[in-house]
Amino acid sequence: MRAVSKSAVAAGVASLAFLAGCEGPLDYDLRGNVGGFSTADAAQAATANRPAPDARGVITYPNYQVAVARRGDTVGDVAARIGLPAEEVARFNGLQAADQLRDGEVIALPRTVSAASSVDIATIAGTAIDEAPADGSVRTATLAPAQPAAAPAPAPAPAGPEPIRHKVKRGETAYTIARLYSVPVDALAEWNGLGSDFTVREGQFLLIPIKNQPAPRQEAAAVTTVPATTITQPGQGSPTPTPPSATQPLPDEVIKPAEPAPDVTAEAPTTQSNSALGMPVTGTIIRTYKKGSNEGIDIAAAPGSPVNAAAAGTVAAITADADQVPIIVVKHNSDLLTVYANVENITVKKGARVKRGQKIASLRGGDNAYVHFEVRKGFESVDPEPYLR
Repeated sequence: MRAVSKSAVAAGVASLAFLAGCEGPLDYDLRGNVGGFSTADAAQAATANRPAPDARGVITYPNYQVAVARRGDTVGDVAARIGLPAEEVARFNGLQAADQLRDGEVIALPRTVSAASSVDIATIAGTAIDEAPADGSVRTATLAPAQPAAAPAPAPAPAGPEPIRHKVKRGETAYTIARLYSVPVDALAEWNGLGSDFTVREGQFLLIPIKNQPAPRQEAAAVTTVPATTITQPGQGSPTPTPPSATQPLPDEVIKPAEPAPDVTAEAPTTQSNSALGMPVTGTIIRTYKKGSNEGIDIAAAPGSPVNAAAAGTVAAITADADQVPIIVVKHNSDLLTVYANVENITVKKGARVKRGQKIASLRGGDNAYVHFEVRKGFESVDPEPYLR
């Protein structure tokens, strides 16, 4: 091996000093300095992989969502899987509902979709009936001390940095779009599931690949100031530090008086209507009962509106769906159950006695401000509307 001369080392140091004074990102790919062959442009244009979709094929970003088609999918198949009208999805992407899609092709969603619930409400209702008294009466018992509620699972985080969503205009091609954003056309095609000919259509939404982010710069380690040590003479002993309580008064401790236990023997308000059940929220029925597909009714109201018990009874179960959105089951006389799903801010606990019209939760915010309300006789769901008239 040839020895490295001192002059070569000096020249290398001088070159690095010159590069450090240049503006713009520093390219650490030094292969461009050998034989005239440069990989700098390729290194700086490298892109990250597209995030993996969820089980339905949906990728969620902070401000929008897209769906990834599977082999053999049509636009209608994708729309059915994510729970949106096929015509709406097709129109938003400049397609027809019956149009065939390529495996991996990206479809923009016109609005946000939430994860589907995986909770079997019939099973919850059946368990509540099995644990209830056979004569239909309400049985009371001393409850064990309440355990701290488990923290809800955090909402799924967005799938990395949000890429630019480009809507293709007439006359644009994959090549012109790739040059516009300085990304490789192959990466653009891979992110969006384009064909081998890189064909795009007017009105199509394309995700612009995210470039690989540089490693964060190392910040200088913080300098810790070590307090000076007092040196004493032999035989004097070491000084004792002054405790904080000697110089600052202790905070006043305010002890709240114990709240009186609620009167569980109180009867329901006398202002209730003659209907068998009261409306859980004051709002509009947006989805009616249909045996086999919708086992209850959906009632929309303003976000944060109170969700009330439809009749006096006992809270038989409190659970949650896959998104940790709570579900409440209340047991009434004659093996009648009411179910309240898609709620938040629950104000009751399992085993609590509730009155008709008593607030038990609140409606969720955003586009999900509705309660899914079910009435069950034994294990079977029944249409709630006759009970509400």
